[in-house]
Amino acid sequence: MTPELTYLFYAVILLIVHVFAQATLSDLSKGLGWALGPQDDDRDQNLYADRLQKALRNYLETFPAFAALALILAVTDSGTSGTALGAALYFWGRVAYIPCRLSGLPLVRSIAWFTAIGGIVMMMLPLFSAG
Repeated sequence: MTPELTYLFYAVILLIVHVFAQATLSDLSKGLGWALGPQDDDRDQNLYADRLQKALRNYLETFPAFAALALILAVTDSGTSGTALGAALYFWGRVAYIPCRLSGLPLVRSIAWFTAIGGIVMMMLPLFSAG
């Protein structure tokens, strides 16, 4: 398996962990009775559950591009050491984004986000000349 596909597999695991963590924190902040019931009424969640929901939404905005690039690189055999590094930067940037987003510190969240986006750009670069 290519490094890009390996990180795609890790990113899917991160997605599952992210969804479960967000759902659990959200449900707990709204009350266990509400979480186990029909959830007919809307309830506000606490600050950390809200931040984790925003982090998940942000992850879902970038994940399709990462997945597509990892697959394109594998199918076209266009992977390089640079694209492997890009995949690693995307994954570890997204891992770091979660606690950075939860902390509420503005600059560190942005650094983690730019790290992940930089990884996506690194994965794109060889594809411009492959056409």
